[in-house]
Amino acid sequence: MSEARPDPHALARAFARTFSGEDGQMVLAHLRRSVFERFLGPDASEAALRQQEGQRQLLTTILALSERGRSGG
Repeated sequence: MSEARPDPHALARAFARTFSGEDGQMVLAHLRRSVFERFLGPDASEAALRQQEGQRQLLTTILALSERGRSGG
């Protein structure tokens, strides 16, 4: 069973509402620190690098949708 895709504008507004409050901002700050400020050493495995890149892409999507929802786009 597949769900209908939400309206992109409604989805962006939902992301903005989710992360707009004090708690949401605290969560985003934590995610930025733990994802964007984490560096793997030269001996990192390919799996670790792929996982880190996936985390970065997911957080980038969350931040972009939140910003789009705040700006009305």
